[in-house]
Parts: sequence; structure tokens; C-alpha cells
Amino acid sequence: MNTKTIDQATTADLRGSWHALQRAARRARELAAQTGTELVVSRNGIIERIRPQPDTVSHQVQETPAQYKDAP
Repeated sequence: MNTKTIDQATTADLRGSWHALQRAARRARELAAQTGTELVVSRNGIIERIRPQPDTVSHQVQETPAQYKDAP
């Protein structure tokens, strides 16, 4: 098993995947709050349905583009 953190991955795609997952989760919460849809999440092995409130989510998900480097 690999014990390195994802920040130490050799590929840029893998290193950026955690931030991409966080952006996707924020966007899912935004959309669920706007449409009144529940989100299904797993917390400590328990499946839960949550209803995000419009005031608890950010209203715009906007980040600077990822800094990709050419492979050696």
C-alpha cells in the first residue's frame, strides 16, 4: 500500500484530484440548495440524507485554473 499523501503523487491529475472533488461537492451543495434536493452522504459508514440550506452554501464556485506542468 502506498503511504504517501495525495499531494506527493507523481502525476498532476492525481495531485489535483482532491481539490476537484471538493469543488464538485461545493457545487452539488449549491445546486441542491437551489433546487430543494436532498444530498445522500456517508458519514462514519452511515448513509444520511441532508438538505443543504441556501444560506449555508457558497453562492459561486470559482477558482483559479490549475497550474499544470509538462511531464519530464
